[in-house]
Amino acid sequence: MISVLPNIDGAARLRSLLLGSLALNLLFVGAAGAVAYRYSGPAPATPLTNVARIEHNLAARIERIAQSLPPSDAEIMRSEIRAEEVKIATAQADLRLSQEEVRNSLRANPFDANAVRTAMADNRSARENFDQLLHEMIASAAAKMSPAGRDTLANWPAVHESARALR
Repeated sequence: MISVLPNIDGAARLRSLLLGSLALNLLFVGAAGAVAYRYSGPAPATPLTNVARIEHNLAARIERIAQSLPPSDAEIMRSEIRAEEVKIATAQADLRLSQEEVRNSLRANPFDANAVRTAMADNRSARENFDQLLHEMIASAAAKMSPAGRDTLANWPAVHESARALR
């Protein structure tokens, strides 16, 4: 009978390599199966799966600033925004209406470049009015705050602790 493995020493070596290769393949298939099984089921309920959507509106931003301040200074900030909320809401509505007017003038058919320029100028004016009102409210609140509160306000947005450690 003719043997595929003519050399006895070589045959034993080839068998051990074959068995080693088979064992490694089984190990890799088992590891891949374990990973696939782990990620195939529903995700566990962890705090990261229940992340709330971050609000980007003005009230939420002011509240995030206030939360970073000392309690008494946070109350000053909140009271200033409450005192000016009608003016702020009006300026914000004017800004949004002017933004919509820019969009409408860009979509107009036939297109009128002068109408777009006018709408953009009105939008710029509404933005400046809105910004000026917010800056005035913050300056008014800062005038009543403690030095620590003003320092915290000056450092806004707050630098994360990990970034501070790198400095």
